[in-house]
Amino acid sequence: MERPLRALYNAHYSEGLYQRYVERLERMLDVKIPFRIAETPLFLPLSLRTKLARHAREIATQISAKATIDKMRTAIPAQYDVPGMDDLASCLQIDFAIVRDAETGELDGRVVELQGFPSLYALMVKQTEALTEELRQIPGMPRDWSLFYSGHTRDTFVAAFQKALLAGVPAEEVVMLDLDPAAQKTYADFVATHQLTGVESACPTDLKRDGRRLIRKRNGRLEQVRRIYNRIVFDELEVKGVELPFRWTDDLDVSWFPHPNWYWVWSKYTLPHVDHVAVPRATYLSELDAAPRDLSRYVLKPLFSFAGSGVKVDPTEADLVAVPREQRSGWILQEKIAYEPALPMPSGEGVKGEVRMMFLRGLGEPPTLVLNLVRLSRGKMLGVDQNKGMDWVGGSVGIWPADEGSP
Repeated sequence: MERPLRALYNAHYSEGLYQRYVERLERMLDVKIPFRIAETPLFLPLSLRTKLARHAREIATQISAKATIDKMRTAIPAQYDVPGMDDLASCLQIDFAIVRDAETGELDGRVVELQGFPSLYALMVKQTEALTEELRQIPGMPRDWSLFYSGHTRDTFVAAFQKALLAGVPAEEVVMLDLDPAAQKTYADFVATHQLTGVESACPTDLKRDGRRLIRKRNGRLEQVRRIYNRIVFDELEVKGVELPFRWTDDLDVSWFPHPNWYWVWSKYTLPHVDHVAVPRATYLSELDAAPRDLSRYVLKPLFSFAGSGVKVDPTEADLVAVPREQRSGWILQEKIAYEPALPMPSGEGVKGEVRMMFLRGLGEPPTLVLNLVRLSRGKMLGVDQNKGMDWVGGSVGIWPADEGSP
């Protein structure tokens, strides 16, 4: 999108460059990455990254209001209401579709969804490092690149990430918790997190309960787990029927990053309550008196789903009717977003993108915008299933020359 950089990259692009990039990243992490890495970074021009940063911060401020949070707490199911919820989430992600503004003709962002849940903080650092090494081989390209916001550099971000994650707890007493971590598609981020912070991953089945304490065996010894980097997705837990060594409602001697309740509170459930130019109108099905006359302008989304499952890009009235009355508060009808295929491939075909603006919050601090993640698509949706067999799609990162600073 930054035209001179895009033209330079596309002119020097080769399959060999792509293979070297992916292989370099996998060597850095010593893992094979099972999801598709896109062939290119997204070169974010100053105007677009400034708009996205402004939108993201304004939305984060709006949803941090206590009155809004109190309303959103009703989304927490009773069986998942974990004690000790903090005032604000440790993590916040706001996903923006890249669009062409109808009035100005300039690129802008529109919110697809938001979530008070972790994302691939550590992997994005490593991915940018791998990309940087390959970009340095292209004559005329800048040597150093950034994906950081709020004045952060690589070193200051890593320090802030480690501080927020550990919160004063020794790394050996913190676990990154998910179901069978090595089998997760995002395991590369687990490895990157360990490299940057020293925190190891664990499956809930690795933990034992001892009164209010959680215990795990490490290096042949039993050690208390005092803090959890929570990566468990609730619907995956239910689908797989995994029994945990504790109930979510138990009062445990453990702190959370982020607290699990934020998965429900800051989510698509929040969107109908956000009033912002970058947020398309959304309505709970339970509050919809009748279907809109032109459903082609809307997307039907379940509020809590894993990896985009259940989303209907082209809903029909029958799809709306099919949602049982008792479940209608768990679905929204959202105005459809027209993605702009603004990233040109060497062939000239355009690629669509989403930019995830990623916030981090240390204890006693407000959420701070720190970095981004990008997904590229040529299908109707951004998910893997909608881009099978296509190139120039998948996971990427938005970068710019490091000497340009950060918005």
